[in-house]
Amino acid sequence: MLKLALYLSLFMCLILSSYAQTCAKYAFSSNRVFKSCSDLPVLNSFLHYNHDSSGKLEIAYRHTGITSSRWVAWAINPTSTGMVGSQALVAYQQTDGSMKVYTSPITQYQTQLREGSLSFDVSDLSATYANNEIIIFATLGLSNNGTTLNQVWQEGALSGNNPQTHPTSGANIQSVGTLNLLSGEAGTTGGGSSRLRKRNIHGVLNTVSWGILMPIGVIIARYLKVLKSADPAWFYLHASCQFSAYVVGVAGWGTGLKLGSESPGVQYDAHRTIGIILFCLATLQVFALLLRPKPDHKYRFYWNIYHHLVGYTVIILGVINIFKGFDILKPEKKWKNAYIGVIVALAVNAVMLEAYTWFVVIRRKRSENAGKIPYGVNGANGSGFNGHGARPQQA
Repeated sequence: MLKLALYLSLFMCLILSSYAQTCAKYAFSSNRVFKSCSDLPVLNSFLHYNHDSSGKLEIAYRHTGITSSRWVAWAINPTSTGMVGSQALVAYQQTDGSMKVYTSPITQYQTQLREGSLSFDVSDLSATYANNEIIIFATLGLSNNGTTLNQVWQEGALSGNNPQTHPTSGANIQSVGTLNLLSGEAGTTGGGSSRLRKRNIHGVLNTVSWGILMPIGVIIARYLKVLKSADPAWFYLHASCQFSAYVVGVAGWGTGLKLGSESPGVQYDAHRTIGIILFCLATLQVFALLLRPKPDHKYRFYWNIYHHLVGYTVIILGVINIFKGFDILKPEKKWKNAYIGVIVALAVNAVMLEAYTWFVVIRRKRSENAGKIPYGVNGANGSGFNGHGARPQQA
């Protein structure tokens, strides 16, 4: 249990650290080096840059978790904090596999991102697409009028080689803010950073509760109780683990409800519905412990069926919902792989313990059956019946 607690703590720290300045350790395959970088709060975006006192700004805008059927853009707005008036760099992969990258001044809402010159010089403009990541490289000639920029970043769908209007809800309307070129701090105008932090906390809490602690509690109950020396310790370990998972899960569920109330334009119906079902079933399990019949009660058999059925349903739904959460949050792929590794490790341990459990049960039954065979069967020690079904004659 101590090792388990250490592993869980390490896993939580790794996940939390993945959301803290993930751009700092990124290495560009082209051997380009950028002295500063900023994790943008929404849309899986990062800005790397070099800036000098003359106003020259060399940038690399990275947009991860993107498919080849979508476009991305990063822009500076010299006049306001919104989209209209922004000077954009746009990139996407064309149907023939080549990259299209160009400049586009945004003069109105619902724009089709038409090509055009910007209000400042742009050179060394290029873009790459690999591993579901688009990177836009450019050098901007900005006037030396300050170190804070209004920035906008965006993504949307393609129709053939034509960019379509981006969504007008959720993260797509939160992707505006400011950038301090000296500190690298990215500010937001819509509270996006706070919402992203809550989403990350929501994801971590639910992953640890429904996706790790709950399965461990089931493993404890199923495989420790076969050991007579572990009775009744297995029950208290099982109950403690599941209750801890429930408390953490309720905290994660409550964070999700708060996020939903603060984001009326963002809807993840399947994720939300499964979360509500999980909360209801888990609450039912907790209160069902108060009605648990004694082992020799006539209804205990039916209670066990109910308890096992609901428990396994919670685990299956929990794991499914966690992967739906990964698809929504879109963290770096390694963290999704890390959770898959945890699930695989738990599954392998369960298979090994299942085999050992059957070995123990079969050996125990054989031992009990051997103890029930009458002593001296088949005429052993001169007693019992002989091979013809008659008692042996006395001398």
